[in-house]
Amino acid sequence: QLDIEMSFVDEEDIIDLLEELFTGLMEKIRPDKKLIKPFPRLTYKEAMRRYGSDKPDVRFGMEVGDLSNIVAGCDFGVFSSAVTQGGCVRGICAPGCHGYSRKQLNELNELAKSSDAGGLVTIQLEPSSSGIDSLTEEMVKSVAAKHLTLNQVKEIAAVLSAKPGDLLLIVAGGNSVVNAALDKLRLEMGRRLKLTAEDTFAFCFIVDFPLLYWDKELGYWQPMHHPFTSPKEEDIPLLDSEPGRVYGRHYDMVLNGCEIAGGSIRIHADKLQRKVFNLMGYSNRDVDQRFGHLLEAFNYGAPPHGGVAAGIDRILMLMAGEDTIREVIPFPKNQNAVDLLFQAPSPIAEEQLIDLHLCLRED
Repeated sequence: QLDIEMSFVDEEDIIDLLEELFTGLMEKIRPDKKLIKPFPRLTYKEAMRRYGSDKPDVRFGMEVGDLSNIVAGCDFGVFSSAVTQGGCVRGICAPGCHGYSRKQLNELNELAKSSDAGGLVTIQLEPSSSGIDSLTEEMVKSVAAKHLTLNQVKEIAAVLSAKPGDLLLIVAGGNSVVNAALDKLRLEMGRRLKLTAEDTFAFCFIVDFPLLYWDKELGYWQPMHHPFTSPKEEDIPLLDSEPGRVYGRHYDMVLNGCEIAGGSIRIHADKLQRKVFNLMGYSNRDVDQRFGHLLEAFNYGAPPHGGVAAGIDRILMLMAGEDTIREVIPFPKNQNAVDLLFQAPSPIAEEQLIDLHLCLRED
């Protein structure tokens, strides 16, 4: 990967550098591609709300809509129970797909289940020359139809920007599961409907990530990026009372739905770094034993600093129009982790083992 480390910079400096660097790179190497400029910026919260993913493919719309308020009081248990249990009901609209066969709908259902969703609820809207207000009960085909009023169906269609002739794909459950399922469904429908323009490079930056998330198994806060990411200055007081509301100075760059670079502004003060480690479950003794050298270095006057790392393999893969990095990495390994070109790993000479004070043990 390509690492860029800089002192006395902020997020804007690094984001501006990345946009300038990759604009020049793409215009020089792939002038045949359309480049959307300037690169749009989305907050983490906005990306998850609109696309169900923090690495969205912004070449096409089909944005996610939240239907929780509409269906919260309905008698369709799949929907109402999800909302009651603190989850959500969200969906997307696949334009012109009302005629999907049972086989095609089953394929989409299995795709949703692959993200641990309980299943997929579909609503097929029969075509009409009029708008969504012309919908009748006979034009709505869904297992949920008898549990929803016609007005609720129209409200759902309005939130998802649907019209007669469209197919609505709806998932209910926990927020993370619903987002993951809809992200997969959105990308799949974008591929099927040929909405992912192959002649376009659509970059975007994702910013304002939460600094921490609560790990139920560990019982401690864990970093969204890494433990050295600096919190936003205005949020530092919240570390003592509401760590989950603290935003980090972390940024990702995404190209056509693939994260190709990520970085952050780093902590450069020992007390702040210690506080973050404490929230992660490290005692002061643990911190001193494992990271004492770093905190001591901060006391000598470490400058404000930040950086970013770009994945060369992923960038080359996208520039070459390939679907896997195996097509672009210099020395690909097979499923047994063997490099077939160099026949590596290879047997080790006894002299090498002696020099390294190693021995081989047969189990």
